[in-house]
Amino acid sequence: MEGWWYEAFPQVPYEASPPGEGEMLTVVAYDIADAKRLARVARVCEDYGVRVQYSVFECHLDEDEFNDFWLRLLEEINEEEDRLVAYKIDARCAKDTLTAGTMRCSERSVCYLV
Repeated sequence: MEGWWYEAFPQVPYEASPPGEGEMLTVVAYDIADAKRLARVARVCEDYGVRVQYSVFECHLDEDEFNDFWLRLLEEINEEEDRLVAYKIDARCAKDTLTAGTMRCSERSVCYLV
């Protein structure tokens, strides 16, 4: 499976599209105190991953991509008021990911479920 759709909306569990070698599933969550910073942080996250909850994104990134992503996030936050957290999950563990319920798409994405 190739193409932007499968990159933007990986199947869960990740049996069909686990992170590649050198790539990890990274779950990024945030709590941002200011509405303007919140919007900027969300836009950065949308550039790197898929929104799976209001302030939670899943990203398939290699180490360099993650470092660029993290540095961009750090530029947007106030470390005294805001919080970022990133959980890196290797391919073996990503295959064991369980989900239930529906996935809401980002307001910047158009989703068609068939």
